[in-house]
Amino acid sequence: MQFHHHGYVSGDPRVRPAAATGIDRPTDLPDEVDVLVVGSGPAGMLLAAQMSQFPTVTTRVIEKRDGRLVLGQADGIQPRSVETFQAFGFAGAIMAEAYNIGWMNFWGPDPDNPQNIIRTSRTADYAYDISEFPHLIVNQARVLDYFAAAAAGGPGRIVPDYGVEFVGLTVHDDGEYPVEVRVRYTAGDRAGQERTIRAAYVVGADGARSGVRDAIGRVHVGGVSLHAWGVMDVVVNTDFPDWRIKCAINAEAGNILHIPREGGYLSRMYIDLGEVAEDDEHRVRQTPIEEIIRRANEILRPYSIDVKDVAWHSVYEVGHRVTDGFDDVAEGSDRAPHVFLTGDACHTHSAKAGQGMNVSMQDGFNLGWKLGSVLTGRSPESLLATYSAERRPVAQQLIDFDREWSSLMARKPEEISDAGDLATYYLATAEFPSGFMTQYAGSALTGTDEHQQLAAGFPLGKRLKSAPVTFVADGNVVHLGHHARADGRWRIYAFADAAPVGADSALAAWATWMQSAPESPLHRHTPAGGDIDAVFDIKVVYQQSFDEIDMTTVPELFRPQTGPLAVTDWEKVFAAGASRWNDMDIFAEREISRDGAVVVVRPDQYVAAILPLSATAELADYFARHLLPA
Repeated sequence: MQFHHHGYVSGDPRVRPAAATGIDRPTDLPDEVDVLVVGSGPAGMLLAAQMSQFPTVTTRVIEKRDGRLVLGQADGIQPRSVETFQAFGFAGAIMAEAYNIGWMNFWGPDPDNPQNIIRTSRTADYAYDISEFPHLIVNQARVLDYFAAAAAGGPGRIVPDYGVEFVGLTVHDDGEYPVEVRVRYTAGDRAGQERTIRAAYVVGADGARSGVRDAIGRVHVGGVSLHAWGVMDVVVNTDFPDWRIKCAINAEAGNILHIPREGGYLSRMYIDLGEVAEDDEHRVRQTPIEEIIRRANEILRPYSIDVKDVAWHSVYEVGHRVTDGFDDVAEGSDRAPHVFLTGDACHTHSAKAGQGMNVSMQDGFNLGWKLGSVLTGRSPESLLATYSAERRPVAQQLIDFDREWSSLMARKPEEISDAGDLATYYLATAEFPSGFMTQYAGSALTGTDEHQQLAAGFPLGKRLKSAPVTFVADGNVVHLGHHARADGRWRIYAFADAAPVGADSALAAWATWMQSAPESPLHRHTPAGGDIDAVFDIKVVYQQSFDEIDMTTVPELFRPQTGPLAVTDWEKVFAAGASRWNDMDIFAEREISRDGAVVVVRPDQYVAAILPLSATAELADYFARHLLPA
């Protein structure tokens, strides 16, 4: 974390000084806003935190509840989400209070007494095999609290407007604020009053029953399976030996997915309620909690649970739906979108794969920086069309995965030929639920794969997979990717050739061009009067050990002077060489050419382009396509 470069900071450095719209922010909704977010769920609150980094953009979040969410339904946090929390500055804090999934155990019928269950296998969780971040369980309400703190502590000082619900909208053909939005107050002295506001863009983050989706004529495509599950968050006494381990339990009486919760006592249980008749008309959703508990005890035999407290419970039928479009642009039209759908408003599925909140947050991360870039004049409006193009295929992949996982979880013992196949599937597909299989390979934002071999360990279109490096300034080993914040900036990583630091080299020539050539992205796209790294956060990774590098001989490009005090930033120079704490060279670990390479990473952490150090014209052309001249 860097601070003091704007002057001494004695308070919480995570709270940035208010700027622009964050100064004297009006308590009531303005008549005109740049971005109106409908709903304060995971996608909506991540958007709020992201847009707070663009304080010149007027962003408001409306929520029909009269206050913060108290009891969230989602709780599974995949490693990619924890990686995202790192970018927003609260990964460490939320990890400290969450439950860390270290193992998943599998239970099945006892061959000698099939009415009872026995443990059939123990499986280490996948998280640390594919990431430096864990697989967590924590209440959705706490996730929203952390994003709310990031939004309120950002320069834009964004806080939700509680007690305001969405009524409808009309998109007009022209005007600076073409979306006319009708809202109604649901709490306080103005409860029941309606008013109209105008917005440049509206984001529907209002859940599975999205009013925004209905207003733009989009529909969920898919259906509900004829199978029901009860779910409950409970505090119990039990003789079940794996109560604090995640378990998949298959019994003659049905199935349970059991997930310990944060805090050491609470657990969530998904209990198989069986098939539902076609003419049930959702009556199964009225199943009382007592029946759900009875079913759980029947499945757990010879063990049992004595429920002491039920924090929350529900009954749901598994549904798999994807909306026919993620924005308001009709197929074949070339106009820019002005209304977007995120999260459950555009994709719904079962809860058992722990995907809903995670994928929803990535919807928000994908969209937020794009809205900020367009509204600050950094990028053309055509950038916004990439949101639907990138995120809709991801949602379909999610539905396909969840349909398979849900089917496997609902099988009867006689339908299982291999008792280990569920554990095998769980591990074999780990990268997808973790959030690491998303690849925007066909996106307009993803460059050609002509030079992929220069950094084979950073696949184009996938999120940058971090690796340890050493700060040259102080010799500390850090993860390269963890230094990137969700601040809307592009990252350019220059991996040096093998020449000695300070000598004539491909890297030195690249740095000189970037810093001085009028056609370089720095000169073409950095606003006048702004810090030199206002748009591009440029870092260098040398092949040598940190103690072989003299910071004063590093090109000035990597030692910029920023802030009102114009002080040198010492944290853009890294060494790849093995050290006392790090015996792996990032060049070897990520298959980076020893001749050097340039890796361009989007503000949402996805690799956008890979180029040789000599390809300066291609680098300039890439950014000319996606950014406007300053």
